Parts: sequence; structure tokens; C-alpha cells
Amino acid sequence: MIGKLTGILSDKNPPEVVIDCHGVGYEVNVPMSTFYNLPALGEKVSLLTHFVVREDAQILYGFSAPAEREAFRLLIKISGVGPRTALGVLSGMSVADLAQAVTLQEAGRLVKVPGIGKKTAERLLLELKGKLGGDVGLFTAHAGDAHGDIQQALLALGYSDKEAAAALKLLPADVGVSEGIKLALKALTK
Repeated sequence: MIGKLTGILSDKNPPEVVIDCHGVGYEVNVPMSTFYNLPALGEKVSLLTHFVVREDAQILYGFSAPAEREAFRLLIKISGVGPRTALGVLSGMSVADLAQAVTLQEAGRLVKVPGIGKKTAERLLLELKGKLGGDVGLFTAHAGDAHGDIQQALLALGYSDKEAAAALKLLPADVGVSEGIKLALKALTK
């Protein structure tokens, strides 16, 4: 219903902010990753939103990036994970870190987020597999085109997403494509 808000940031009180849109102040709950990137009070701000209507409340959740909102929407579809828990997950780790944890099936990384126990972490990994973690490029794209090319080469050679991601973690950030493929293959054959 309300997909985006643009206005003046009038109040910041984590995790809630108030955005003044032509005289109407919208209370918006945001993850800490968005909160830390907000401008100063009185400055113009634009947030993508997700509107939740419950029996006892109507709540807006705001995000600075489309990937954050999409991850939030995926999280709240999981049984036992409500908007507050989803906001906690996105406050505790970036979308890229979440995608990597899902791809590598690392429940330990999710358990470090406050409010997430072992059973919930395992359910998140199971439910998000193939939806969020299937695209390893989500968390390797920031490392540069070389890592993306190396990853594609490994996948073309028949290695799984998990194996390719593990090999990419061992490579230096500034490695070239051909040298990176050689190093990755050496790591995978050990």
C-alpha cells in the first residue's frame, strides 16, 4: 500500500524514525543498517517501505536499499518469524552476509544475531535456501568483476555454489581472473 516515503527526517530514535511528508509525520521502523546511513535531522530522506496491518496495529518498516526490503519480505514469510525478528536479523547482518550464510548453510552466523536461537537459525537456512542464498553473486559482486568471473568459471567446471564460495574466500581481493582460477582449483583439489 505504501511503497516509498520521501520527506524530511524529523526524529531518530532507534529503531524508529519519523519522516515528515508535507506535514504528516510517518513513524517508520528501520534496521540498524539503514539507521546508520540516515542523514542528519532536518535533511531530506527517502525510504522504501513495507506496510504491515495487524489486528492491533499498522506499522511501516523502512529500508534504504531494495535488497534489504526484499530480504525482509522473504524473512517474514517464514513461519515463526515476524517483522520484529526480521528487523533484528537485518540489523545484525547485511543482506550479503545473510545470503552468504544461507548459501554456505552456516547456522552459527545467524545464532550470533540477538533473538535468533539454533532452531530458528536452522529454519531460516532451510526456508531461504534457493531464495536468497542461491545467487552467490549477491555477496561476491562487491569483490570485483574478477571474483565474479572466477566464480562463474568454477560453476561451469561443475563445482557447487558452496564449493565455489569457499574457494573464493581464500583468494586475495586483487587477484586476476586466470591466477584466481588457478588458485581456486588448487584449493578445491586439496
